[in-house]
Amino acid sequence: MPPNREYPERPFVGVGGVVIRHGRALLIRRGAPPLEGQWSIPGGMLETGETLIEGVRRELLEETGLEVRVLELIEVFERINEDATGKTQFHFIVLDYLCKVVAGEARAGSDVTDVAWAAPSDLERFSLTPTATRVIQKAFEMAQMKAERS
Repeated sequence: MPPNREYPERPFVGVGGVVIRHGRALLIRRGAPPLEGQWSIPGGMLETGETLIEGVRRELLEETGLEVRVLELIEVFERINEDATGKTQFHFIVLDYLCKVVAGEARAGSDVTDVAWAAPSDLERFSLTPTATRVIQKAFEMAQMKAERS
Protein backbone atom coordinates (compact mmCIF):
# COMPACT_ATOMS: atom_id res chain seq x y z
CA MET A 1 0.00 0.00 0.00
CA PRO A 2 1.47 3.39 -0.94
CA PRO A 3 2.55 5.31 2.16
CA ASN A 4 0.27 8.27 1.41
CA ARG A 5 -2.75 6.11 2.41
CA GLU A 6 -1.34 5.87 5.92
CA TYR A 7 -1.98 8.90 8.14
CA PRO A 8 -4.02 10.60 5.41
CA GLU A 9 -4.97 14.26 5.27
CA ARG A 10 -8.43 13.20 4.10
CA PRO A 11 -10.38 9.95 3.63
CA PHE A 12 -9.86 7.76 0.56
CA VAL A 13 -12.78 6.40 -1.48
CA GLY A 14 -12.88 2.63 -1.78
CA VAL A 15 -15.16 0.41 -3.83
CA GLY A 16 -15.99 -3.26 -3.45
CA GLY A 17 -18.02 -5.90 -5.21
CA VAL A 18 -19.93 -8.75 -3.63
CA VAL A 19 -20.25 -11.46 -6.26
CA ILE A 20 -22.96 -14.03 -5.59
CA ARG A 21 -22.82 -17.16 -7.76
CA HIS A 22 -24.68 -20.45 -7.20
CA GLY A 23 -25.65 -19.36 -3.68
CA ARG A 24 -22.09 -18.48 -2.64
CA ALA A 25 -20.24 -15.18 -2.17
CA LEU A 26 -16.71 -14.63 -3.46
CA LEU A 27 -14.20 -13.78 -0.71
CA ILE A 28 -10.56 -12.77 -1.00
CA ARG A 29 -7.69 -12.97 1.46
CA ARG A 30 -5.92 -9.59 1.56
CA GLY A 31 -2.18 -9.48 0.89
CA ALA A 32 -1.58 -5.89 2.10
CA PRO A 33 -2.52 -3.60 5.03
CA PRO A 34 -4.79 -2.58 6.58
CA LEU A 35 -6.48 -6.02 6.47
CA GLU A 36 -3.43 -8.08 5.48
CA GLY A 37 -4.05 -11.82 5.89
CA GLN A 38 -7.78 -11.38 6.55
CA TRP A 39 -10.69 -12.54 4.40
CA SER A 40 -12.70 -9.73 2.88
CA ILE A 41 -14.86 -8.46 0.03
CA PRO A 42 -12.90 -7.86 -3.20
CA GLY A 43 -12.22 -4.20 -3.91
CA GLY A 44 -9.84 -1.30 -3.58
CA MET A 45 -9.30 2.39 -4.14
CA LEU A 46 -11.13 4.47 -6.71
CA GLU A 47 -8.76 6.14 -9.16
CA THR A 48 -8.97 9.79 -10.20
CA GLY A 49 -11.30 10.22 -13.18
CA GLU A 50 -12.85 6.79 -12.71
CA THR A 51 -16.57 6.32 -12.03
CA LEU A 52 -17.65 4.16 -9.10
CA ILE A 53 -18.89 1.43 -11.47
CA GLU A 54 -15.64 1.49 -13.48
CA GLY A 55 -13.69 1.22 -10.24
CA VAL A 56 -15.65 -1.82 -9.05
CA ARG A 57 -15.21 -3.58 -12.40
CA ARG A 58 -11.46 -2.80 -12.52
CA GLU A 59 -10.83 -3.89 -8.93
CA LEU A 60 -12.71 -7.17 -9.34
CA LEU A 61 -10.82 -7.96 -12.53
CA GLU A 62 -7.45 -7.11 -10.94
CA GLU A 63 -8.07 -8.98 -7.69
CA THR A 64 -10.11 -11.97 -8.86
CA GLY A 65 -9.78 -12.28 -12.65
CA LEU A 66 -13.56 -11.92 -13.01
CA GLU A 67 -15.36 -9.58 -15.36
CA VAL A 68 -18.51 -8.43 -13.59
CA ARG A 69 -21.65 -6.45 -14.19
CA VAL A 70 -22.33 -4.07 -11.32
CA LEU A 71 -25.99 -4.40 -10.34
CA GLU A 72 -26.83 -2.34 -7.26
CA LEU A 73 -25.37 -0.45 -4.30
CA ILE A 74 -25.45 -2.56 -1.12
CA GLU A 75 -24.05 -0.17 1.47
CA VAL A 76 -21.75 2.79 2.14
CA PHE A 77 -19.59 2.72 5.28
CA GLU A 78 -16.40 4.11 6.81
CA ARG A 79 -13.33 2.13 7.87
CA ILE A 80 -11.19 4.13 10.31
CA ASN A 81 -8.16 2.51 11.91
CA GLU A 82 -6.20 4.28 14.64
CA ASP A 83 -2.63 3.55 15.71
CA ALA A 84 -1.55 2.87 19.30
CA THR A 85 -1.44 6.61 20.03
CA GLY A 86 -5.00 7.21 18.79
CA LYS A 87 -3.94 8.94 15.58
CA THR A 88 -5.91 8.02 12.43
CA GLN A 89 -3.68 5.65 10.46
CA PHE A 90 -6.22 4.72 7.77
CA HIS A 91 -9.54 6.30 6.78
CA PHE A 92 -11.59 4.91 3.92
CA ILE A 93 -15.15 5.56 2.77
CA VAL A 94 -16.24 2.35 1.05
CA LEU A 95 -19.11 1.74 -1.36
CA ASP A 96 -19.93 -1.95 -1.84
CA TYR A 97 -21.99 -3.16 -4.79
CA LEU A 98 -23.78 -6.37 -5.69
CA CYS A 99 -22.16 -7.85 -8.81
CA LYS A 100 -22.81 -10.63 -11.29
CA VAL A 101 -20.10 -12.61 -13.10
CA VAL A 102 -19.96 -11.92 -16.84
CA ALA A 103 -16.79 -13.89 -17.65
CA GLY A 104 -13.74 -15.53 -16.09
CA GLU A 105 -12.85 -17.92 -13.31
CA ALA A 106 -12.00 -16.69 -9.81
CA ARG A 107 -8.27 -16.63 -8.98
CA ALA A 108 -6.03 -14.64 -6.65
CA GLY A 109 -4.75 -11.51 -8.41
CA SER A 110 -3.09 -8.28 -7.28
CA ASP A 111 -2.82 -7.79 -3.49
CA VAL A 112 -4.75 -11.05 -2.95
CA THR A 113 -3.30 -14.32 -1.64
CA ASP A 114 -6.36 -16.57 -1.97
CA VAL A 115 -10.00 -16.67 -3.09
CA ALA A 116 -12.94 -18.73 -1.81
CA TRP A 117 -16.65 -19.13 -2.48
CA ALA A 118 -18.68 -19.12 0.74
CA ALA A 119 -22.30 -20.02 1.43
CA PRO A 120 -24.10 -17.98 4.10
CA SER A 121 -23.54 -20.78 6.60
CA ASP A 122 -19.76 -20.70 5.87
CA LEU A 123 -19.16 -17.01 6.61
CA GLU A 124 -18.30 -17.44 10.29
CA ARG A 125 -15.28 -19.66 9.60
CA PHE A 126 -13.65 -16.88 7.49
CA SER A 127 -13.47 -14.48 10.47
CA LEU A 128 -14.74 -11.55 8.42
CA THR A 129 -15.13 -8.13 10.00
CA PRO A 130 -18.64 -7.46 11.33
CA THR A 131 -19.11 -4.90 8.55
CA ALA A 132 -18.08 -7.32 5.78
CA THR A 133 -20.38 -9.99 7.24
CA ARG A 134 -23.31 -7.55 7.33
CA VAL A 135 -22.69 -6.37 3.75
CA ILE A 136 -22.40 -9.93 2.42
CA GLN A 137 -25.59 -10.98 4.23
CA LYS A 138 -27.39 -8.00 2.65
CA ALA A 139 -26.00 -9.06 -0.74
CA PHE A 140 -27.40 -12.59 -0.30
CA GLU A 141 -30.82 -11.08 0.49
CA MET A 142 -30.66 -8.74 -2.51
CA ALA A 143 -29.59 -11.55 -4.85
CA GLN A 144 -32.47 -13.71 -3.58
CA MET A 145 -34.98 -10.91 -4.19
CA LYS A 146 -33.61 -10.41 -7.72
CA ALA A 147 -33.89 -14.15 -8.41
CA GLU A 148 -37.49 -14.20 -7.18
CA ARG A 149 -38.41 -11.29 -9.49
CA SER A 150 -36.90 -13.02 -12.53
